[in-house]
Amino acid sequence: MVIQGIAPCPNFAGMEPLITYLLQFGYLTEQQIALIKSKAQWKKLSRGTSFSEAGKVSDEIGYVTEGVCRICYYNKGGEGFTRYFVYEDRFAADFNSFRDELPASEYIEAVTDCIMLVFSKTDFNFLDKAVPGWKDIFARITASVMENKMKAASNMLVQDAQSRYLHFIEYYPGLANRVPQAMLASYLGITPSSLSRIRKSLL
Repeated sequence: MVIQGIAPCPNFAGMEPLITYLLQFGYLTEQQIALIKSKAQWKKLSRGTSFSEAGKVSDEIGYVTEGVCRICYYNKGGEGFTRYFVYEDRFAADFNSFRDELPASEYIEAVTDCIMLVFSKTDFNFLDKAVPGWKDIFARITASVMENKMKAASNMLVQDAQSRYLHFIEYYPGLANRVPQAMLASYLGITPSSLSRIRKSLL
């Protein structure tokens, strides 16, 4: 179920982290920043609901201001598998689906109650025409996300279960305590009972 709790931003308070993030990937003038802010909308997601769904074309891109989401898929038996987590000051989006208008291959679900700043496909395309370099900024963001995903996948392949857990808590401090143990275990590629044993052994 996708929550449609969208509303225009009544003011620009709370939007600075988004702008700061975008500026890491390209230059924007004050006029361009104002235009970007005018197109952003607030969206609230309740825990357990979806921002985008597998098999459907993603028509929004969201920047998480509060909360944690996960990117996941389900097998034929309905069992969910967590690919990775997205939390504050990061984009939650199926970039390929959004950009190329293809059905998404995975779900983006709210692990906690979340608040996002979202751009619709229409507004994103408007900004692409109105803001020189807008598409380049998101190409760099996409490349950065893919690089981080590949690094994480490489670590998962060469590390044992305890090392994977220690790497997770080192690079994502506090996140392990914000997500259900079953989801974290799924991400780490181990069973919840194995994760529980690892945690106990480190006390």
